[in-house]
Amino acid sequence: MTTKPLATIGYEAATQDAVIARLKDAGVETLIDVRAVAASRRAGFSKTLLAASLAEAGIDYVHLRQLGTPKPGRDAARKGRIAEMTAIFEDHMAEPAAQLELARAKALAAERKVALLCFEADHQGCHRKIVADLISAELGCAVENL
Repeated sequence: MTTKPLATIGYEAATQDAVIARLKDAGVETLIDVRAVAASRRAGFSKTLLAASLAEAGIDYVHLRQLGTPKPGRDAARKGRIAEMTAIFEDHMAEPAAQLELARAKALAAERKVALLCFEADHQGCHRKIVADLISAELGCAVENL
């Protein structure tokens, strides 16, 4: 069992520098990107640039695409239909590929201080809360939303 809390962070209203500073302040060693599509219109949050900037800050980057919300779930979330997004995402999480990546995320969280990254600023309306709760339930770790 881990005693390190599991962090989550959304970059919706933040700059890349601000997100990296929060991660460093929280002692995050590995950032797990849980976006299905690791591209962003926000400067600094597309996969390659984000990974390079995190590496410069001494934080590892892992993209677990299968822990992202499928397109119908993202569409529901954009329309504010959080219950619909949650149902779609929970169905997706039952798939073998998602279970494999969830196991990888759990293994990382058991060894290091990790943070789950997605777009939404409010974790309550984001699928990363579901992923964090699944990891927390198995590892017995607290969840801190940065």
